[in-house]
Amino acid sequence: MLQIRPMTADDFDRFWPTFQAVVAARETYAFDPALSIEQARQLWLEQPLRTLVAEQHGELLGSYFLKANAAGPGSHVSNCGYMVCEAARGRGIARQMCEHSQQLARELGFLAMQFNSVVSSNEAAVALWQKLGFEIVGRLPRAYRHARLGLVDSLVMYKWLELPQPAQQPLLIGRKNIEAVVSRKRGR
Repeated sequence: MLQIRPMTADDFDRFWPTFQAVVAARETYAFDPALSIEQARQLWLEQPLRTLVAEQHGELLGSYFLKANAAGPGSHVSNCGYMVCEAARGRGIARQMCEHSQQLARELGFLAMQFNSVVSSNEAAVALWQKLGFEIVGRLPRAYRHARLGLVDSLVMYKWLELPQPAQQPLLIGRKNIEAVVSRKRGR
């Protein structure tokens, strides 16, 4: 069973090869491939509000961060980034992390989640986010310099996080209550 828990400094050291490989590929993240491990730790682990790992049987399979997308009047919208280890791709890890992040965002009081730059050529991610209820609300033409494809579009994706509503008990009305509700008071 997949366990998702807060990332520690030691976890980041284990995650570093995945971070480095994803960023160096220049296919999904607009992070500088020359980032040092300390710069990456600051970016992924220390700056976000929360950073978590997904692991199974002690094997680190992926990680995500959660933070506010903007400050002040925009702080009700969250932002996340997800990375899955190459060996764990195609096993539903990203889906589980995204579902977990939405629940965590709700618990932290966020009302929406926005992905600012989903690389349009990352078709698996775009399809997954859409299955999970995210809409494409913007397209940034040629905003990402893909290592193999050259300039490709980036997508802005957004989802309103409906807060769970308390279950309402059906209103049971007896005959006398119905009469009281539907009867009009008669004036004298």
